[in-house]
Formats: sequence, structure tokens, C-alpha cells
Amino acid sequence: MCLSVPAKLIEKDGVRGRASVEGNIVEVNLSLVPDAALGDYVLVHAGLAIQRYDAEEAEETLRLLREALGSADTGPWAGAQTPPP
Repeated sequence: MCLSVPAKLIEKDGVRGRASVEGNIVEVNLSLVPDAALGDYVLVHAGLAIQRYDAEEAEETLRLLREALGSADTGPWAGAQTPPP
């Protein structure tokens, strides 16, 4: 099974970027979404941003993932890094 997750783009340098997934910072390849801008949500699969994603849908998806995986304080995302300001 494959899974992509919404991530908020926090850095961009050409086709390389960094995105935040619940505070976890991931490196992303932006080749498929060159028009993505800082602050946009993108769907990330295996380090590749595969499409831009609506902010409301991204927040709802993340809420559902938090609910399914448990609290960020006790669940698998516990201790996530905080993105830089």
C-alpha cells in the first residue's frame, strides 16, 4: 500500500525543498510541482511532492491521521521536531 501525506512547504531552492509534516521536517523533490510556493501544502510520497493540495483538505487529512494514529504527545508522532520560524 502506498501513502502520501500533506506537508507544508517551508523552504524552496529550485526543485528541492523542505516541508513540515506535523513538525517533522522532510526533504522533498518539487520537480512535479514547480509552481508550489512557500506555505503551500503538497502531497508527499517517498520524498517526491506529487501535487499541490488545498489547505483545508490538508488540515482535515492531518486531523484524521492524528485521530487514527493517536495523540501527538503519546502516538507515533511524539517528539516531532518543531519547524524553524
